Amino acid sequence: MIKNNLLTLSEILPVAQSRGFAVGSFSPRSTVMIQPVLHAAHNKRSPVIVQISQKELLKFQVTPQSFIAAFLAELEKISTEIPCVLHLDHTKDLAIIEAAIEAGFTSVMIDASEMNLEENIRISQKVVEYAHQFGVSVEAELGRIGATNLVETDSDEELFTRPDEALRFVKETNVDALAVSVGTAHGVYTVRQPKIDLPRLEAIRSMISIPLVLHGGSGVPAAMLHTAIELNAGGVSKINIATDLELAALEALQRQESILDAQWKTLPSEDLRKAQAAVEAVTEDKIVHFVLSENRAADYHDLLNRRKGI
Repeated sequence: MIKNNLLTLSEILPVAQSRGFAVGSFSPRSTVMIQPVLHAAHNKRSPVIVQISQKELLKFQVTPQSFIAAFLAELEKISTEIPCVLHLDHTKDLAIIEAAIEAGFTSVMIDASEMNLEENIRISQKVVEYAHQFGVSVEAELGRIGATNLVETDSDEELFTRPDEALRFVKETNVDALAVSVGTAHGVYTVRQPKIDLPRLEAIRSMISIPLVLHGGSGVPAAMLHTAIELNAGGVSKINIATDLELAALEALQRQESILDAQWKTLPSEDLRKAQAAVEAVTEDKIVHFVLSENRAADYHDLLNRRKGI
């Protein structure tokens, strides 16, 4: 049974956009790490987005069905009423998007950003048309969000989102949220240094009104993010955090290599609790100091009451 507090991006993000905070979109990468993410959000009375991408489904050997089953089971255990979204992150395969929607995900992301603008629009239109039939929100990406292990070059900005293209893209696709490329990157910042092109972000915001998404949030200084969140007319409203969670779990166990979903479940219970505690602590820290969403669950009181028919 889908709970009344399980929302879509088109329900959860506009509130954040209008009130000067963002919602953390956390990737547990394993079903056993959904628990600490939800506990952290519950403890901090924060809205939350729990997500997993196509690559993570494949790499960690998780299915959309097993992910949502674990998610709903944890929601039931903690009996929380915080607003939350179950989101399928970066996905290129339409069959996986369809499977996630069938399983009960409330939001999906189509990533056709490696295509030219016309093809990205065509593919994204197709996903929006399909998903909206089921009341599922759609995020898309325009521009290319790189990786942190690549050396920055003078041509970096060629990958960034162009404001005029963002306007056309949103008008023609009817997406619910747009991930923009403004300088952040996926992974751990080692060679590259994090940055956010604020003038570009402001220009994009001046041309489109839908919520904006920032990928590659792990490792970006909090003050830099706060500026991007608190732009006039609403800055970025969804910030993706994945790598920091996995690193915290592995560090708690003094391990370096990624652990598959099934392998997590075979660890001694003491080790599992230690890793979960580390993930919960990092998630709480991101909620409080990073996305500024602590105690913001109250901002959704009227929306959730309407969902309940009150």
